[in-house]
Amino acid sequence: MRITIIFIALCFLMSCQTDQKSSEPVKGDMKADVVYLASDRLQGRETGTSYELLAADYIVKRMKESGLEPKGNAGTYFQTFSFKPSSGPHQEAAFTDDKGDVYVTGTNVIGYIDNGAAQTVVIGAHYDHLGMGGESSLYREGEAIHNGADDNASGVAVMLDLAYDLKMSDKKGNNYLFIAFSGEEMGLLGSNYFTKNSTIALDSITYMINMDMVGRLNKESTLAIYGTGTTPRWNQIVNAVNKDFKLAISESGVGPSDHTSFYLNDLPVLHFFTGQHEDYHKPGDDAEKLNYAGMEQISDYILRIVGETDKAGKLAFRKTKNESEEVPRFKVGLGVVPDYLFTGKGMRIDGISEDKPAQKAELIRGDIVVKLGDSTIVDMMSYMRTLATFDTGDVTKVIVDRDGEMMEKEIEF
Repeated sequence: MRITIIFIALCFLMSCQTDQKSSEPVKGDMKADVVYLASDRLQGRETGTSYELLAADYIVKRMKESGLEPKGNAGTYFQTFSFKPSSGPHQEAAFTDDKGDVYVTGTNVIGYIDNGAAQTVVIGAHYDHLGMGGESSLYREGEAIHNGADDNASGVAVMLDLAYDLKMSDKKGNNYLFIAFSGEEMGLLGSNYFTKNSTIALDSITYMINMDMVGRLNKESTLAIYGTGTTPRWNQIVNAVNKDFKLAISESGVGPSDHTSFYLNDLPVLHFFTGQHEDYHKPGDDAEKLNYAGMEQISDYILRIVGETDKAGKLAFRKTKNESEEVPRFKVGLGVVPDYLFTGKGMRIDGISEDKPAQKAELIRGDIVVKLGDSTIVDMMSYMRTLATFDTGDVTKVIVDRDGEMMEKEIEF
């Protein structure tokens, strides 16, 4: 009898140890995360669909593995919201409690590391994409699955990597709230809703970090960071801990991703981006095209930035100039995708659209536009201001720098 009791006790202890071991945080694999989230099985993760919910369930599983507590509604990892679909980005969302057929329900996924600190860092990335295409797609050959590997399975994978690293870190000066946002592609809806219905006190947030399209780090290791002017400390920190990247820095806190919702609530932000590419909002944005080593570098870099703020308390907020308000209106287009990470003089072309003025003029990817008409092009803003002066039917000259050789072409808009 005594032997039996001892045997049962030993089994119980071993069971407890096994349970304890299984509950320890587990580091995931960013490539595996992207491969699943950007698989055909998830049909493009369109907001409000069952496929988006499959992605949400996967993110919950990964948050649990990383040791995050639920911080959604009613003790869950989920925060749901319903709205009428709208085509206007940055348009104020009409949220509702109605679950009728004319409404769409999005689902934010939220996990938390509670270090008992007075302030919390929000780290986020949207996980929705375009489904089979729709109005936001740049693909013109019918419906097709838009897997959105870079946009934005890459950002979610980096967020989950940071969740594990911060859970295991000895940096305990801040709490950490991780949010996978829904509805970004429909107008930043998930982040908008969260800031109006935050599951922690909004005034306890010290700053927000956002990752959107961080999977295509180029050969020059150019990394764009937006929002560096939103607190006096950012410029010093992002440069001090940088050892891998050529940084393209913008001070503005406003842009076409979820950090904007937090900036508009007077919170410092940083937004990370590796640049536009020819697969943007097209079916070709697939997992095998990502730079996973680059994503590791970006995750490590953000971890160093966060570490620098561990003892900083709540960061001071500073308003920045809204650069998007300065963008002129165009009546014509050149038919190119600009390289937004280019820091030299001129506007470098990163992609050419079919049957548009640039292609007809035999411009190619990598050309740097240095003159358009009578105007010298020194950067993106001078290019856009010059382009806004032309009308349909106008004919002008463009000068491009092609591998060091100046070439003049005729452009007809």
